Amino acid sequence: MNERVQAAINDQINAELYSAYIYLAMAAQFEAMNLQGFAHWMRHQAEEEREHAMRLFNHLVRRGARVVLKGIAEPPLEFGTPLETFQKALAHEQHITKRIHDLYALAQEVGDYPAQLELHWFIDEQVEEEENTGRVVELLKLAGDNAGALLLLDRELAKRSDEDH
Repeated sequence: MNERVQAAINDQINAELYSAYIYLAMAAQFEAMNLQGFAHWMRHQAEEEREHAMRLFNHLVRRGARVVLKGIAEPPLEFGTPLETFQKALAHEQHITKRIHDLYALAQEVGDYPAQLELHWFIDEQVEEEENTGRVVELLKLAGDNAGALLLLDRELAKRSDEDH
């Protein structure tokens, strides 16, 4: 396996684990705000990010490459209002999308076809991640300062399941 692609995938594993940390930190903030539905949504998102890291981990293992785990940075403690928090989550997903696209371009550059095939899944997944997070941002904008609308959205987000991604 190309050393540059291997190193970049290892870096992406770290980025996915950091994503899980960010979403757990957001869940903790929502728990502190007594918004369990929002917290549930973020906990679910954190688990998805861990699964993404493991998918890349397993890709390296299957190809006989070395997995190199690095320290995970500490996430912020506070993210602001629910709207600000989800806007930060969306910006983070857009950042991850760019990382995946750059990784795919590297795999193309060096002709790593197995990595390209694996990364196709991630490209599709990022479209879904941005769509789901962006939808919540738009709903929070609609809710505005209406506490009743916020509580209804909290109840709706509590219903997120594995099928919803």
